[in-house]
Order: sequence, then C-alpha cells, then structure tokens
Amino acid sequence: MANLVLSLTSLIILLAAVVSAGKGQHFGKTINRKHFGLRKEKLTFFRVYWHDIQSGSNPSSVVLRPPLSNSSFFGAVTMIDNRLTTEVSVNSPLVGQAQGMYAGTGQHEASALMVMNFAFKTGKYNGSTISILGRNAVFTKVREMPVIGGSGLFRFARGYVEARTKWLDVKTGDATVEYSCYVLHY
Repeated sequence: MANLVLSLTSLIILLAAVVSAGKGQHFGKTINRKHFGLRKEKLTFFRVYWHDIQSGSNPSSVVLRPPLSNSSFFGAVTMIDNRLTTEVSVNSPLVGQAQGMYAGTGQHEASALMVMNFAFKTGKYNGSTISILGRNAVFTKVREMPVIGGSGLFRFARGYVEARTKWLDVKTGDATVEYSCYVLHY
C-alpha cells in the first residue's frame, strides 16, 4: 500500500511538472509594430563632442581602478559623466551627457571597452538616449563602435558611431573626442 501511494504521488508530481513546463512555451507572441506607433524606420545623423575631464576640482571622469602597471592602460576602470557639446570647445552649447564607463582591455595596445549612454537634454531629442557598447582602439585615427539600443525617440535604435580624437593632454588624460553618430530608429 505504501508503495502504491508513493508511486501515485510521484506520478502526480511528474504530471504536474510536465503540464507546468508546457505553459512556458507561450510566453511571447508576435505583435504589430503599428500598435506602438512604429511606422517607417529613419536614419538620423548627428555630431557631438565628448569631453573627458580627469583633472581639476570637478572631473567628469573618475578612475575607479588604476591600471595594473604604469606601462599600459590594461585593467583600468573609469566611470564617466562627460559633457556632450555641439563644438570642440568644452564651453560650447551642451546637448547632453555621456554616462557610463570604460575599461582598459588591451595588454599591448591602448584599447578600451566603452559602455555608455548618450543622454540628450535639449531640443527634439530631449529625454532620449542611445546606448553604445564596443571596442575603442584609442590611438587609431577613426574608431567605430556599435549603437545597440536607445530610448525615447531612439527606441529600437541600432547603428554605429565613429570616434575621432580632437584634443588630448597626455599629462592629465583630458580629451575631446568627436562622435559622428548614425542611428536607425522609428
């Protein structure tokens, strides 16, 4: 009798597990993009200047973890809240902030993993963001990194950015980088 109860209990538990597992197959469904106001995809281009300031009393870039050695950037982790402006000058009109981090990833070359959002604060794109995640070979003339998403007017965004260093102070680490952004979005 005890074996029969044990067998029935095991069978009921197994049956319940099989029935429950089957319900998980339908957690997603295809929906019409027009329900979200997504119509025709467009390509937007904009150019901003990214100001990475590590020096002074109010830096926008803070090293959280220094590099493993003085001879390379490898292992360094830096948190940023950098100004995005319309011109090379750090005092030119502000359009947003680059918020995120970068980490030194090259042991034998100056390269970084860039993880940042461009958060726009003015004009048509106020409140919208694009997300950038990619490799930045710092001393290469033009570096390309992917745009992997966005919010607001850049919801469902994809594309790429091209980074070009316009100014670098090797003593302080301060830099200004031009970002040419090509963003596909609805």
